[in-house]
Amino acid sequence: MMKKIRVLIVDDSALIRQVLSAIVNAQPDMEVAATANHPVMARDLLRTVEADVMTLDVEMPLMNGIEFLRRLMAARPMPVVMVSTLTERGSEMTLQALELGAVDFVCKPKFGVADGLQGYAEDICAKLRTAAAARMPRRARTAAPGATAQAAPRATFGPCGDRIILIGSSTGGTEAVRELLARMPADSPPIMVAQHMPENFTRSFAQRLNTVTHFSVCEAEDGQTARPGQVFIAPGHSHLVIQRRAGGYVTRLSKADPVNRHRPSVDVLFHSAAHVAGASAVGIILTGMGKDGAAGLLAMHRAGALTLAQDEHSCVVFGMPREAIALGGVDEVAPLHDIPERLAERLHTARRS
Repeated sequence: MMKKIRVLIVDDSALIRQVLSAIVNAQPDMEVAATANHPVMARDLLRTVEADVMTLDVEMPLMNGIEFLRRLMAARPMPVVMVSTLTERGSEMTLQALELGAVDFVCKPKFGVADGLQGYAEDICAKLRTAAAARMPRRARTAAPGATAQAAPRATFGPCGDRIILIGSSTGGTEAVRELLARMPADSPPIMVAQHMPENFTRSFAQRLNTVTHFSVCEAEDGQTARPGQVFIAPGHSHLVIQRRAGGYVTRLSKADPVNRHRPSVDVLFHSAAHVAGASAVGIILTGMGKDGAAGLLAMHRAGALTLAQDEHSCVVFGMPREAIALGGVDEVAPLHDIPERLAERLHTARRS
């Protein structure tokens, strides 16, 4: 008999607990291990209940989800999917949770629309399955909000001409992007990032990166000129693409349909780079579930771009890099912390040849 994924649901809303329980128990490969209406109850349940993954509300009485997660990851690391509100405060707290080791997050469900709830059920179940299989334990990060990134060895890229760097990521990507940027040199060419996140969350993500890295980071707007030392995060409501202008690049936003169920989509960003930047582009695909970005990275590779993928050991979820490697679109596979140095070596080699 197949072993079911056992889910512990922690939420102070009885309605949310009921909805999540119904969704989980309707899956043939999942079951609810227990429910708790506050973290103190969840802490006590974990002494006697076997659970493979936890859903955790961000804001609760007695102890908020962030403080509980901090203690949980220090004492008993386990896969956690945060349940957040679509608000600025909710997005900021969720980013803190991801720093502390939460695998992923979902937003609170919208009630009253059957199709919307069905889509929500598919989304949360996919994330619970991914979280249950994710690489654990992750290193907990306890830096206070607004703290600067830890100093890390940074390779030097040197003159990069009209180069541009494109990064795609999903599950586990917020921390992977933060760590990657912390190790990238100050002379980096413009960087564009497509991270699977909803609106509000991408804005908070950009603000956080702007605070903790040495780059100028913003949520991308339509028509911005891309300059070295700048990082543009695709907004949660639009695809991000690049266009050529006067020897440089500008950002363009598109409300076109989701690709691979995502908007922003990594594939959309990568395909635009293959088309307008060709061999001047660098594509990097990081941790994430699914296949978004694989076809786009292959297009970049065929256009002469340098392409890299994060290795399995350093990924929270190896799905997106694995798909890109399988398609044959990756020049080099490397641990996350080695990517900047590998990139610098290849850029220096390319200039000498």
